[in-house]
Amino acid sequence: MFKTVGHPHPSRKPDRALPANRYHAAMLTDVFITRAGLHAAADRLRTAGLHIEINSTDRIPTDSEFHIAARGCRALVCTVADKVNDALFDAAGPNLRIVATSAAGYENFDVAAARRRNIMLTNAGRALTDTVADLTFALMLAAARRLGESERCLRTGKWPGWAFDQFLGLDVHGKTLGIVGFGRIGRAVARRAAGFNMRVLYTNRSTIPPSESAGATRADLDTLLTESDFVALLVPKTPETRHLIGEAQLHRMKPTAILINAARGDVVDEAALVRALQKKQIAAAGLDVYEREPIVSPGLLELENVVLLPHIGSATAATRERMALMAAENVLAVLENRPPLDPIPELATK
Repeated sequence: MFKTVGHPHPSRKPDRALPANRYHAAMLTDVFITRAGLHAAADRLRTAGLHIEINSTDRIPTDSEFHIAARGCRALVCTVADKVNDALFDAAGPNLRIVATSAAGYENFDVAAARRRNIMLTNAGRALTDTVADLTFALMLAAARRLGESERCLRTGKWPGWAFDQFLGLDVHGKTLGIVGFGRIGRAVARRAAGFNMRVLYTNRSTIPPSESAGATRADLDTLLTESDFVALLVPKTPETRHLIGEAQLHRMKPTAILINAARGDVVDEAALVRALQKKQIAAAGLDVYEREPIVSPGLLELENVVLLPHIGSATAATRERMALMAAENVLAVLENRPPLDPIPELATK
């Protein structure tokens, strides 16, 4: 499953106790990378002289595979699907100094366990800001103009031809957009909204300076839900944001409103959303994430007034390469005794 890139560290010795059919048994590595798709990280680290082992597929390693591959490593490059916890740290051993995720989210990290062991954790949120903002706006447009529904009609041969009142949707320009979570991506969405002459409201833990807010106005969540024609969810996954949008919040939205979730699936109570869409309590939704990925609630799949995407928010070739490279640069910084470029907030130096 794993392949090795680069040259072995001269001080590393073979461990004959591990299975002979695994290269990792014969040569411990500097860095293990959990996905073949992160080849840009492997190339960057190899050119820096590090000995790399990389998953030869994009299958998620089992816990056992991950633990074996991590043994003796000084750094790990992973995705948000890989569990990073005490068990992994025990398996890796005392050499481990950093775990760098190629994603923005890091709910897979046991931050307390890393802090106890003085292991740095980094993410790659800077790499994907504009790409996720583009996708968020694409969901708004697709849901408002019924693009998925109308394309399905055409592809299945059901389109009878142009009609004056066919597939009437909702305008985006000149409407009110509410952004829940006004970090880098939220502010990037607000900048795009300015081009559509939209009024923008936002919720955030702190007020954003006018120079960075793209003309958006801070509001409490209830006001935002009540006044917005579009509600875009862009908050991180935390215990506090689980089911941030549920039955009560959906009830506050306009019947012509559209909900967009490009954050994390469990920010929305999916069952409550299905009921709201079925009852036309809100007009539509656009989703890139789901509460139990990769499972999508059957109720959503049966509805025409929801646009469903398979978690592709950052999925452009250029952005995925930047994400991998950012993880690699964080690894190099820590292994070279420099401050990491992108420590997670909990471990950032004040």
